Amino acid sequence: MNQTPIQFYPSGTLVALVGNPNCGKTALFNLLTGSRQKVANYAGVTVERKEGSYELKDGKKLRILDLPGTYSLYPRSPDEKVTCDVLAGKARGEKKPDWVICVVNATNLRRGLRLVLGVKSMGLPIVVAVNMMDVAARRGIHIDLDALSKELGLPVVSTVGVKADGARGLEHTLNGLATLKPSTNAPSMVDELDQSQSDQARVRTILHNIKLDDAVPHLPTDQLDKVFLHPLWGSLVLAVVLFLVFQAVFSWASAPMDLIEKLTSLTGEWVGSILPEGIIKSFVVDGLIAGLGGVIVFLPQIIILFFFILLLEESGYLPRAALLLDRLMGSVGLSGRSFIPLLSSFACAIPGIMAARTIPNSRDRLVTILIAPLMTCSARLPVYALLIGAFIPQKTVFYGVELQGIVLFVLYFAGIFAAFSVAWVLKQFGQHKHTRTLMMELPDYHWPNVRNLAIGLWQRVEIFMRRVGGIILTLTIVMWFLASFPNAPDGATGTAIEYSFAGTLGRWLNVLFAPIGFNWQISIALVPGLAAREVLVSSLATVYALSSGDDGGALMPIIAQQWSMATALSLLAWFVFAPQCLSTLATIKRETGGWKMPLIAAGYLFALAYLASFITYRVALSFGF
Repeated sequence: MNQTPIQFYPSGTLVALVGNPNCGKTALFNLLTGSRQKVANYAGVTVERKEGSYELKDGKKLRILDLPGTYSLYPRSPDEKVTCDVLAGKARGEKKPDWVICVVNATNLRRGLRLVLGVKSMGLPIVVAVNMMDVAARRGIHIDLDALSKELGLPVVSTVGVKADGARGLEHTLNGLATLKPSTNAPSMVDELDQSQSDQARVRTILHNIKLDDAVPHLPTDQLDKVFLHPLWGSLVLAVVLFLVFQAVFSWASAPMDLIEKLTSLTGEWVGSILPEGIIKSFVVDGLIAGLGGVIVFLPQIIILFFFILLLEESGYLPRAALLLDRLMGSVGLSGRSFIPLLSSFACAIPGIMAARTIPNSRDRLVTILIAPLMTCSARLPVYALLIGAFIPQKTVFYGVELQGIVLFVLYFAGIFAAFSVAWVLKQFGQHKHTRTLMMELPDYHWPNVRNLAIGLWQRVEIFMRRVGGIILTLTIVMWFLASFPNAPDGATGTAIEYSFAGTLGRWLNVLFAPIGFNWQISIALVPGLAAREVLVSSLATVYALSSGDDGGALMPIIAQQWSMATALSLLAWFVFAPQCLSTLATIKRETGGWKMPLIAAGYLFALAYLASFITYRVALSFGF
């Protein structure tokens, strides 16, 4: 019966999407909200909140909130706690939802219905969206939605989140919410065990009544998992996948990175040609343009790596990779769940640390946060490329394998080895005798949705540019200022930079860094490098009185001539363990709720970096370098 809905919606009417992980909840969110989304953090925690708006036929809008996935209302990780707090009206800065859309997987009603019953017991108005109905149909699973609605006492709609028109039934329901009678159930006060047993019994009864209690089809996923989860073949497949991912990050990104560098250089030359000589020209060209170009040049690598991570996640393969690595992770006191945060850290430690919130065990989550900075993030690549290009000869070792590529691989492996070593040491002081069983859902394999990939990729790009870009740009400008003022005094015989703030600070710092082979130019460049590693390249160009737009071309021959091989190797060793950027330390603070862990992370990374550089420098000198 089609009735005109009563227009009761205030501007702040909130509809929350809740469901198990991998039920297609976010796909429905993207379908409903499209580009009308914003991503932020929940107040007080580093857990992303995705909010969008849905415009009703009467022109009014609903706020749609995509809550983190959860299996129950008894949280075991920070993101699950956020979901439970929002539903209970306890989340800071967010009101209790006016309506809840419970999204359930049509191919696994048993698990989804337990969450529906839990939300219903809280007395919240609910609409049940049975998603992936197309997949269920292909498997011969027929769901009588009317019968299910009668059993639950709730409105039930069919959805297909990966199709453009897959949310029509849900949209019709949203436009008619005013005609629906909200649930008036009183919140349940039973404990977790009693509630779980009661819900399980009720779910069994519902499935029996709608004749789905024996629906267990034979899936193609089961056949694929015989290979992908095999101890030998699965590990080989994983190794090939990771190899191809990192090869793509290096090879695919080179052309767009070269283009960005060229555009930055041309822009600097054009702006420089129209501005008069003086401090304004230096600030705009050497500070703003070069600084912004130094941020954007790494964007292709970030996009490519996140593309593959999202692709693997959307296809259902990423949880299987975590399962395969569980034994290896367990040997150093972690679980397979640490794999995904550590993999994300190869792009940037910030999203990797944020991804650790999905780890239920608090100790594993903390250790993962502490070792994530040791993964070789993309910010190290410019430094590695500069030093390898200047000091490692470009020659083929065997079968087309380049020596420079081998050195780069060794540096990446050194970061992984260091992270696992630190985790093993922490294991000796923690609950190393406690065996943790990895329990996680393995979703069915399916083709990734292009729309979801595009939206997820765009959101990650925004987050990276907003959180990291501003810091790098600011530090580049600060470095320009330190290297430009004060001017050299009359009659000075040295270069101008030697009399600047940067020159003075560099000589002070050189007392600390001289034992590991660093000169005063490197010492001063480390200051902004500690806050944002890739700024070291432009900082070195500045202290050597060169244009930062010519980093890759002019800086290499200068350092190759003025530095020893021992100094170059020492600096490479430093950056394997380099103390973290300020944004990473700030993320650790937000994630752990205090300054204790950020200070521990910065302290142990500095100590490891100094020790590794000292040993490398002394060994290199002993070999005549």
